Amino acid sequence: MMSTVHLFPKERLTMELRINLKWWLQFLLLSLLFGCLLGEVRYVLPEEMQRGSVIGNVARDLGLKVTELGPRRARVVAEGTSQLCELDTASGNLLISQRIDREELCAQATVCILQFQLLLEDPLQAYSLVLDITDINDNSPVFAAGEIKLDLVESTVLGRRFPLESAHDPDLGTNSVREYRLSSNDHFALEMNTHMNDNAYPELVLKKALDREKQSKHTLILTAVDGGEPQRSGRVKIHVSVLDANDNAPVFTESIYRASVLENVLRGTVIARVSATDADQGYNGNVTYSFTHLEEDSSCPFEINSYTGEVKLTGVIDYEVTPNYEINIQARDPWGVVGASKLIIEIADVNDNSPVITMASYSGKISEDSTPGTVVALISVQDKDSGKNGQVRLNIEENLPFKIKSSLRNYYTLVTDQNLDREKRSKYNITLTATDEGLPALSSRKTVILDITDINDNAPAFSQTAYVTRIIENNSPGVALLQIHASDPDQGQNARISYFLIDGEINGNPISTYFSVNAESGVIQSLRSLDYEQIKEYKIQLKAQDGGSPPLSRNTTVIVHVQDQNDNPPQVLYPVQTGGSMVAEMVPRSADVGYLVTKVVAVDVDSGQNAWLSYKLQKATDRALFEVGLQNGEIRTIRQVTDKDAVKQRLTVIVEDNGQPSRSATVVVNVAVADSFPEVLSEFTDFPHDKEYNDNLTFYLVLALAVVSFLFITCLVVIISVKIYRWRQSRVLYQSNLPVIPYYPPRYSDTLGTGTLQHVYNYEVCRTTDSRKSDIKCMQPMSQSFISVEDSRTDTLQNEEKSAAVSHMSTLIFFHMAFKEQNRDRGVKWRLFGRLRRALYLFIFLFNLLNQAEAQIRYSIPEEMRKGSNVGNIAQDLGLDLKRLRSGRARIVTGENIQYTELKTDKGILVVNERIDREQLCGDEIPCSFTFEILLENPMELHPVTIEVLDVNDNAPTFQNSNLEFEISESAALGSRFVLESAYDADVGGNGLQNYVLTPNDNFVLKQHVNLDGSKYAEMVLQKALDREEQPHMSLKLSAVDGGNPQKSGTVNIDVHILDANDNAPVFNQSVYKAAVTENEVKGAYIVTVNASDVDSGLNGKVTYSFSKSKAGVTDLFDIDETTGRIYVAKTIDFEKDKKIEFRVEAKDQGGLTDSSKVEIEVIDVNDNAPVITVMSFTSPISEDSPVGTTIGIINVKDLDSGENGQVRCAIDGNVPFKIKSNVRNYYAVMTDAALDRETLSECNITVIVSDAGSPSLSTKKTFYLKVSDVNDNSPVFSQSSYSALIAENNYPGDSVLSVYAKDLDENHNARISYILEDCEIGGSPVSEFVSVSAENGVIRAVRSFDYEQIKQLVFTVKAQDGGSPPLTSNVTVKILIQDQNDNPPQVLYPVQTGGSMLAEMVPRSADVGYLVTKVVAVDVDSGQNAWLSYKLQKATDRALFEVGLQNGEIRTIRQVTDKDAVKQRLTVIVEDNGQPSRSATVVVNVAVADSFPEVLSEFTDFPHDKEYNDNLTFYLVLALAVVSFLFITCLVVIISVKIYRWRQSRVLYQSNLPVIPYYPPRYSDTLGTGTLQHVYNYEVCRTTDSRKSDCKFGRAGSQNVLIMDPSSTGTMQRIQSEKSILDEPDSPLETLSDAVGQ
Repeated sequence: MMSTVHLFPKERLTMELRINLKWWLQFLLLSLLFGCLLGEVRYVLPEEMQRGSVIGNVARDLGLKVTELGPRRARVVAEGTSQLCELDTASGNLLISQRIDREELCAQATVCILQFQLLLEDPLQAYSLVLDITDINDNSPVFAAGEIKLDLVESTVLGRRFPLESAHDPDLGTNSVREYRLSSNDHFALEMNTHMNDNAYPELVLKKALDREKQSKHTLILTAVDGGEPQRSGRVKIHVSVLDANDNAPVFTESIYRASVLENVLRGTVIARVSATDADQGYNGNVTYSFTHLEEDSSCPFEINSYTGEVKLTGVIDYEVTPNYEINIQARDPWGVVGASKLIIEIADVNDNSPVITMASYSGKISEDSTPGTVVALISVQDKDSGKNGQVRLNIEENLPFKIKSSLRNYYTLVTDQNLDREKRSKYNITLTATDEGLPALSSRKTVILDITDINDNAPAFSQTAYVTRIIENNSPGVALLQIHASDPDQGQNARISYFLIDGEINGNPISTYFSVNAESGVIQSLRSLDYEQIKEYKIQLKAQDGGSPPLSRNTTVIVHVQDQNDNPPQVLYPVQTGGSMVAEMVPRSADVGYLVTKVVAVDVDSGQNAWLSYKLQKATDRALFEVGLQNGEIRTIRQVTDKDAVKQRLTVIVEDNGQPSRSATVVVNVAVADSFPEVLSEFTDFPHDKEYNDNLTFYLVLALAVVSFLFITCLVVIISVKIYRWRQSRVLYQSNLPVIPYYPPRYSDTLGTGTLQHVYNYEVCRTTDSRKSDIKCMQPMSQSFISVEDSRTDTLQNEEKSAAVSHMSTLIFFHMAFKEQNRDRGVKWRLFGRLRRALYLFIFLFNLLNQAEAQIRYSIPEEMRKGSNVGNIAQDLGLDLKRLRSGRARIVTGENIQYTELKTDKGILVVNERIDREQLCGDEIPCSFTFEILLENPMELHPVTIEVLDVNDNAPTFQNSNLEFEISESAALGSRFVLESAYDADVGGNGLQNYVLTPNDNFVLKQHVNLDGSKYAEMVLQKALDREEQPHMSLKLSAVDGGNPQKSGTVNIDVHILDANDNAPVFNQSVYKAAVTENEVKGAYIVTVNASDVDSGLNGKVTYSFSKSKAGVTDLFDIDETTGRIYVAKTIDFEKDKKIEFRVEAKDQGGLTDSSKVEIEVIDVNDNAPVITVMSFTSPISEDSPVGTTIGIINVKDLDSGENGQVRCAIDGNVPFKIKSNVRNYYAVMTDAALDRETLSECNITVIVSDAGSPSLSTKKTFYLKVSDVNDNSPVFSQSSYSALIAENNYPGDSVLSVYAKDLDENHNARISYILEDCEIGGSPVSEFVSVSAENGVIRAVRSFDYEQIKQLVFTVKAQDGGSPPLTSNVTVKILIQDQNDNPPQVLYPVQTGGSMLAEMVPRSADVGYLVTKVVAVDVDSGQNAWLSYKLQKATDRALFEVGLQNGEIRTIRQVTDKDAVKQRLTVIVEDNGQPSRSATVVVNVAVADSFPEVLSEFTDFPHDKEYNDNLTFYLVLALAVVSFLFITCLVVIISVKIYRWRQSRVLYQSNLPVIPYYPPRYSDTLGTGTLQHVYNYEVCRTTDSRKSDCKFGRAGSQNVLIMDPSSTGTMQRIQSEKSILDEPDSPLETLSDAVGQ
């Protein structure tokens, strides 16, 4: 059956047609009247006319001639729309130019009118054309959505109405939508409803109840039909989805699920998969899975995926702990309806426990001399598995000198199988492997480390049989020669090696005076400086000794070769150097080439190449006359002696050896070239006038050198004498026969042997003040705990930590590391007996273990007994007496961390040691017990004891949660089951959980179930339907009760929340909502709030708001908040388009139920449209000579507003020579108002302002850019009337001199200026040969290099010409001045400089002050200040005698000439000009101060012949004096510093004023020998207050705990812990001297 609904009845349609016809007639009459008055033509035409169709003849209708349309440029201009029509100027007809669609142009407006303007020019006229577009039926009704979807709950009540989307038809009147039709169906009908604006819309009404199980979807077709001819229609599909109601509970596929899994399976393994289905659909059919009634403290090793139902292993399962699991599973839908099932998991046992190895007895070390069969350890092996899985075997790896023996059940012994050798292997990693008999077999390993203790069975071994080293002579005392090294394969003290010198003599001196060896490091040092010339090779015997008992040693030989050093310079034997005679040899002038003058003889005490000598001539008066033989030292002539050779010849010969570095000696040989002695004597006695001065200087230098050297040597002699005196004094004390006080420190031994550790391992040593530094070194302690020796027991070493307090006032650290000599043999015997005794005990122990019968005792006690409570009499039950318990060191052996019981050996009873909680110990396991062993030694016995712990009712049932919450829909079916949480009771048996009790109520009953493991859980079953409106919430209480006495219980609260069913639709509180909004309101502005309420709760009562389907584009103007219902502006609202807006809003709950309401919004108009300026024509540029009143452009002004808001005013902004004039309505002409001048106004922005009459007024600006074109009416103008510039001479050709610049007010080519050089001559040459000008930029450049001396200035004319037609020009004068440059130096005219003569002027010695010597004459060809000359004296022999005139160059004397003035005077005069930079010339003037020319000549040719010799002598004397003075001062500073340092250090020991007691302890050994440790390894030293630091050196203490010797000793001194050393004083005067020299 199809439903049809008509929108408009026939009577209403007829009335509407009459009203529209009457209105149209009135409108046409008024239009004709106004058209005639205003020159307006109106045409009525239907839409969709073809292009080119004639609308009407405009020329005829307006009374215009067709012939004038073309010349007057007639055209049609659209107002606000596109150009839909055009004018045919040939016929005067108005034609269609584009498709006209009324719906596109005017939308839903009742009247569609288009405005056009017909424009004619010359003169300007405008006519209005109005086109009235009528509607035709060219559009079908259209639904905005392609399909409509509705979601309805199957429980929706009958009569519910659902508004549908209205169809939209752009056509108007009868062409719009007239009726709706619905396709036939059984459940829905179609009815119409009307908005307040009489707009009708369809509604879908439910007539028959829905059933989702029969039909879940319905498809309907809604058709909208219009009333046009031909009739058009549109259709839309309506899809109705029927939503399900939650009326089915989840159901498992099986009531019980079973699974089996091996223990220790990997985590994450899927054990089982459960599945439940819900007949409901969608969200109601979603099922989640979970475990229920888990015990509170149980850690379930499984988890279930709440979505897939997969059960996975998440923990560790152990068959020995729990053989099976029974888990309750629950399936739940989103509304709280549940289904239940059970999962039973069986655990299969596997061999998953490895044997556990426990070291019952193990020391970790054994002596390397232990015999085979020695027991190393007692081992216990346990396996938690049973049967074959618990049977174990214990093995060790092969190739080890050990084996395993089985003694008792699960006990094994580890014994030696071979002899041990620590040097071959000092440590064994013994891996014990225990393997069970399971399949597959499991094993465990335990590695124990066994250290082999050492005995002293190896002597030290040197790395070489003999050592050879070399040392250069003159070495510094204390230098290290080499380091010897010996190794000992033993360990610890047995491998501690000390090095000693073996006594011997070299040239009658002990070897210890030459060398020393560091006892610890083996470094051999030289104690003195060696001399190759005395001894060339040393052989030393050394010994390496270990610290064992008895000690072992080995010797080696060290050979030291002394290498020669070039430490002796050559010694000249001939000629003998004396200070008196200066003449040694004579050479006759007739001597020929090769004449032997003399021979230099020298020797060198060094050997080898250090003694090879060579002779060289270092200096000579005439090197071309003599030579020296390189090897023999012979001095011979190398040319013929002539008469021109000087009589006195001085030769300096240097003699060098061949060492590195070489040493040398020089000898001066004076040779006289003469034939007779008188000639020689006269020559050698003629010296220059300054000889006396040089002799005096030499004398004082020699005297000073002698005095300083004497003081230095005297100081050294005094120091050596004092040291020798002190050394002799100390020898007297060392060899004195003073009486010895009979004081003997305890356990002091004789040290008169050979220097080895003969009888003792530990010594106490007393030394005198004369003991040497090398006699002893005290080692650094190795630990803070030291070992002491007690006199009462010689067979026991006790730890110092258990001894008495250690004194902090001891002077030294004493190491007691072994027994005394007299106790050593007995200690060795006792240790041997102790080993035999231990072996006997072990044998008895093993025998008893093998033959002992096992006894086991079992006790039963309740849990929670107090600590100390009696468990049982173990001695009586085992048949043992109390003595056996004490002698056998009876003790409890358990593998647990907690020892619950304690054995009282004095009473033989077991008592409770720790709190015993059965639940903590065994959990749910029945029975609960723990086992331990009682171990007895000598012989070994092992007795197992089992204690069973009985349960007491000390735990009440508890629930994991204090509150349980359920959410159940009020539509839940009867019989629905809800699994409750199980209670947990830690007690077992009758004390465990027995029953559940639920508080009475009308809706639920309780049903209990029992798991396979005996645990109980409960379910809550619905027996009466729920009603949320009557009771939305229920509170119940579940109790769990145990069976103990007294009975205990636990409770949990159950909160049941009744969930609502969606049976109520939303309802608006108003049927119509009205509001007002101004147009152009900002986006987001609030308008109105709609509100609907739903009496349902939760999601069913949540309402969302949305727009109903309305006309296209209406609801796009607004946004609605779907949660609050607030409506906001979404787009701009325009009053001109929509004066009133109506639409519908819809409220919808989460179940699909809806309601709708109407919203009416009235739009308030504002002046929001500014005038619009349209440019019809505009001309730019315009010539500057255009006449006044020339039209520039025509504009059209229109305002979309009406009334006063649409009235406009037009004006031009600013003071410009233009005006605006209106000829036709809305058309304005812009024209010139004054004459134009481009140079004054080349371009102009004409701003036209149009404003309306609204309030507030709106305006629009339009700016026209007008450019005035140029004519050539201006000549170029130079920036200056004339130009001048300066240029320096010697310029580069092409240099820029200056730029001329001219400006033309015209534009473009009229203003393009070219620069031209006017023809003229300068000095008879064209100006173009001097300068050039750039035609483009006016830059004037020099064509040549100018010379100021030739031409001083340039004057010429430059012309500027523009590019107009005809061109205009202008001229300017340019003057260039040439500047002089300082490019010529002064020229000296007098005195004339020549290369021959050295004399220029003579000055008599009688010359007075101001005597004119000469005049320097110079000229400069430059001009100005560059030619100004000045004269200066640059250098002079005597500046105090002469001066030069600054301006005139005259050289005059400035003082009286005296006889002391030198005859030869050399003056250097510099002549400078005043240029920048200045130039100069120099002239040398030689002046002779003499009265006659012969005097001048002799003075200028006679010079002292030995000036160089005197200068060298003076230099060497000064150098020698400085070196000796430096050595002397350095020696004094070093000696004073050392003395101050020693004085400060000695204050440590020299604060005491006690007298020095000449005390000699008994058995004191003489240390004058080799200075080695003869008999000791460790010392106790007694010293007096006068002992020096060099007597003994102490290592730094590693601890503050030290040992003290006998307190009665008076020979000790206090040890200062913070000091590293005490004093450092040398032993002998030779050592002192060596140290001083070394420093």
